[in-house]
Amino acid sequence: MQLTDRINVLSESITIAITTLAQELRAQGKNVLSFSAGEPDFGTPRVIKDAAIAAIESDKTRYTAVDGVVELKQAIIDKLKRDNGLHYEMNQVIANNGAKHSLFNLFQATIQEGDEVIIPAPYWVTYPELVKYSGGTPVEIPTDDASGFKITPQQLRDAITPKTKMLIITTPSNPTGAVYSRTELEALAEVLEGTDIIVASDEMYEKLVYKGEFTSVASVSEDMFRRTVTINGLSKSVAMTGWRFGYMASADAEMIKATKKLQSQSTSNINSITQYAAIKGLDGSADDDIEMMRKAFESRRLEAVELINAVDGLSVVAPDGAFYLFVNIKAVTEDSLTFCKRLLEEKEVAVVPGAGFGLDGYFRFSFATSIDNIREGIARIADFVENY
Repeated sequence: MQLTDRINVLSESITIAITTLAQELRAQGKNVLSFSAGEPDFGTPRVIKDAAIAAIESDKTRYTAVDGVVELKQAIIDKLKRDNGLHYEMNQVIANNGAKHSLFNLFQATIQEGDEVIIPAPYWVTYPELVKYSGGTPVEIPTDDASGFKITPQQLRDAITPKTKMLIITTPSNPTGAVYSRTELEALAEVLEGTDIIVASDEMYEKLVYKGEFTSVASVSEDMFRRTVTINGLSKSVAMTGWRFGYMASADAEMIKATKKLQSQSTSNINSITQYAAIKGLDGSADDDIEMMRKAFESRRLEAVELINAVDGLSVVAPDGAFYLFVNIKAVTEDSLTFCKRLLEEKEVAVVPGAGFGLDGYFRFSFATSIDNIREGIARIADFVENY
């Protein structure tokens, strides 16, 4: 069968590939400790489960409007106003099958052949792949430990060309946990003034911040509000990864309309039960659960950072958000792919090579697991590094 060029240009998600391999090894009886998945180890809060059960019992199991039921869209609007100071109308928001689907629809609706999309590196593995699938050209801006894995206004200025269509900002970041302050976002916003560049702001880890305060990109100025598409969901904040709920909000109602048109011919509405359950994740009903998880992650973060930095040859910048460590292994090797492959084979520890995130010489370690797993996993990594 002859496949299309656009599908052949795609690479498989390295995080999913490694997580799947770890599961296969476990099924073979191996004692694999996996720190590869970006998934909370907590259950979905009871209030959300109860809302889903109530939706089933009341037969809310049929097709809905493509962009979501009115109650859900209102909950999205209210959440963005309450938490982020952003004001949207019904025709400026849409519910999608997870934030990955939001990004796919956004890129398909806005990126054309030859358009350039600026992506700070390291980045979530999906960004450049979807840009390429949409006909665009990823333009990477490298960062490192010294910059806190954040781009500077000068780097952004230097990366902009007449072909630049979009900038992707992720705060807090996957894979580094970097969080942009309001001052830093305002400085980037100044660079964009007078351009037509779209900003895609992925704010999935908004509720997982350990230092400072979260600032929504669209909130820093009226100009940024007009150009920013805010993408968010509930996968990380209330452990709803498998429920597949994400959403987009934009001042550009025509762009939202375009993604709705695409969605109407692809997936149509997202799962109806998920929609009614998600309302409880957005309206504050699960806030105590969110804070419980955040505190647990914060405690794990502190110990994991200390343990990693005690290993000769490894270093890590304490993340300000999310639930990942982006560990520097350059004193051991620049080849993160080989390092991670051997670590899995020899010590049965699964982490994700930095090369998959656009920055070799690092690996991503998720601390969204028990503290006992973290201690044992880092002990195995320390033994591996000592004999590498």
